[in-house]
Amino acid sequence: MENYSKIMGIPVPKITMDYSVELLNNVIQQNKPELFHVVTLNPEITMSCQHDKQLRSIIDEAGLLTADGIGIVMVSRLKGNPLPERVTGCDLLIKLLETGNQNHWSFYLLGADEATSKKTSEVINRTYQNVSILGRHHGFFNELEEAKIVEDISSLRPDILVVALGAPYAERWIHKNKNKLNAKIAIGVGGSLDIIAGKVKRAPAIYRKLNIEWLFRLMNQPSRWRRQLILPRFAVRALLFKENKT
Repeated sequence: MENYSKIMGIPVPKITMDYSVELLNNVIQQNKPELFHVVTLNPEITMSCQHDKQLRSIIDEAGLLTADGIGIVMVSRLKGNPLPERVTGCDLLIKLLETGNQNHWSFYLLGADEATSKKTSEVINRTYQNVSILGRHHGFFNELEEAKIVEDISSLRPDILVVALGAPYAERWIHKNKNKLNAKIAIGVGGSLDIIAGKVKRAPAIYRKLNIEWLFRLMNQPSRWRRQLILPRFAVRALLFKENKT
């Protein structure tokens, strides 16, 4: 049995949350010069990869893919090559903060609006007192500001660069700047800063356990219904997709 499950042609490693954190801990300890790009793969990115060759190459070059969303995991199970569990961007970020608190890791936060970015930094500093937030910047910047942000990150050399610019823009941004960032790890985390800051309420544990977090989000943010139409489309296309065995 392979150590990955193919989802619409993309090989997704069969790894748990704990193993993901262990792997990233090793990356930080090894202190290699090249950036390690983590992509939390969701149905939207997977669908976009079918017609966007540049995005697909970014995904193929990533250091680690995780299954972000129950849709990815359910398709793997229905196709008979199951992934062990979801490893979402938000959950992975929280686990990295917990581990970073034990190991005195440093972070840089990029994304969200200014108030949310500031509040997130305050919450992390209060909750994880051994973690260093070396710097932060909101996600609404122009090209001139972007150059300064990249320079700032490069000079600060964080262990982990957290990019909350939305998918797949975060993945493109990390890939475009990967040779200039001087971070050990970079990860796109979607709207995770909104959750940490308390701007968006996280689904209760029972919703997460039953894998219906999407339903809680839809009830609390009805405007998301158009975006969530991609989920049934993804499920049908992914289940009918003829995977190459090689």
